[in-house]
Amino acid sequence: MKRPDPRVLWPIFPIAALLLLFAAIAWTVFEADSGALDRAAILTLRNMADRMGPEWVQDSARNVTSLGSVIVVCILAGAYTGYLLLSGQRRSAILMLVSVIGGLVLNDLLKAIFDRPRPDLALPSVQVFTSSFPSGHAALSSVAYLSMGSLFARDTPNAIVKAYVMATAILLVFLIGMSRVYLGVHYPTDVLAGWCIGSAWALTCWLVAEEGEKRPYENDRQRK
Repeated sequence: MKRPDPRVLWPIFPIAALLLLFAAIAWTVFEADSGALDRAAILTLRNMADRMGPEWVQDSARNVTSLGSVIVVCILAGAYTGYLLLSGQRRSAILMLVSVIGGLVLNDLLKAIFDRPRPDLALPSVQVFTSSFPSGHAALSSVAYLSMGSLFARDTPNAIVKAYVMATAILLVFLIGMSRVYLGVHYPTDVLAGWCIGSAWALTCWLVAEEGEKRPYENDRQRK
């Protein structure tokens, strides 16, 4: 019996860990009630930012948070998918489309299931129309920017460039999530859950794509 390739199996462990963390956060929110702690975290972050200048910080937070909106993410992901198609990377383009569209559907489904009310601490200039858990901005930005970063880093031979690209993607996802908390439109647990489910979905898509790329080569070897 052929033993599974460890290089293929390694993403399963972080995926499982992320899903377990998501489940723990969901249990804490809906069974143990983390509302008071969540509210305190929002107010603490906002008070810390106010000392640096509320006008400047609020404008910056709104600009950063827009990078995780459905419209912006879909535009950027669509543009990158077009680049992949034009450069002959059809499998990577399909991976990009499946990860973003699937992540969007998955997050909407989870929002409908949990249906958590939004915090009542949103800044006056911010409007929201969906439920709170998990954060769509955190989930969708994790899926899109981590997938784009991974695909770009995979085709780059330089290790320093790889690290820079992935660090930039992770930092962007982090800032988007923190902006949601500062603006008062999400609880910290919403953002943490969004990061978990978005990263888990991105890794799952990556794992399936890697398996799909290896199967034709394995079939060719068996025929020979």
